[in-house]
Amino acid sequence: MPDAARAVAGRVAAGCVLLGAVAVTVAVGAGPGGPWRGYVSEAGVSDSAFASTYRMGVFALAAALLALAAALPVTLRLAAGLLLAGAAGTVVSGAVTCSAGCPLPPFEAATPADLVHAGASIVAAGVTVLAMLVVGFVRPATAGLRRVARVAGVVALPVAGAVALGLLTVGRGDLVAGLERVLLVVCAGWGLCTALLLARRRPAAPVPDDRAVSRAREHVERDERVTGSTTSV
Repeated sequence: MPDAARAVAGRVAAGCVLLGAVAVTVAVGAGPGGPWRGYVSEAGVSDSAFASTYRMGVFALAAALLALAAALPVTLRLAAGLLLAGAAGTVVSGAVTCSAGCPLPPFEAATPADLVHAGASIVAAGVTVLAMLVVGFVRPATAGLRRVARVAGVVALPVAGAVALGLLTVGRGDLVAGLERVLLVVCAGWGLCTALLLARRRPAAPVPDDRAVSRAREHVERDERVTGSTTSV
């Protein structure tokens, strides 16, 4: 993909991250658990006042992951593939809503839709964190991309592990709710910063001026004549 197209994809990704983050934040703030309690996904249950806003935000974030994958350079194909998987998981997460409270085992009885939604959400977040680590530590990337990815990855990886451990040992509660929000903020922040870096189109190489080229050619020819004359003498 040409650099200009990658820059456009970066701008699209940045816009989608902002749109999705705002929509999800508004929906969660008005959701059953309020801004700080319960799972974020509870804002998307059918009886939530802003369920449609939440789903719109989730789909916008999926589009952001797709655009971000397209904007990454060819050397980061592995990270792009992970982002594509994250986009697919995000779409499933938005399309399949959980029931009230978003119950999850081993502490609550869950429906098949709850399991599908949770599984897709976990996959989406997990592969996004892996993409950060790939950009930051595994594959070659520009210094700016590496720096942003390393900072985000160093924060996101232990938080993601803590969320997984909390789901298995504590279950639904303020601890997991807080950790989940931290993880999502880090993922969104990384996506936005990376998209903005990729949106900066590299300046094209300057086109040589015809007069400058002509003058340079004249200098070369004159030097050759002088050299030839010196050799003859």
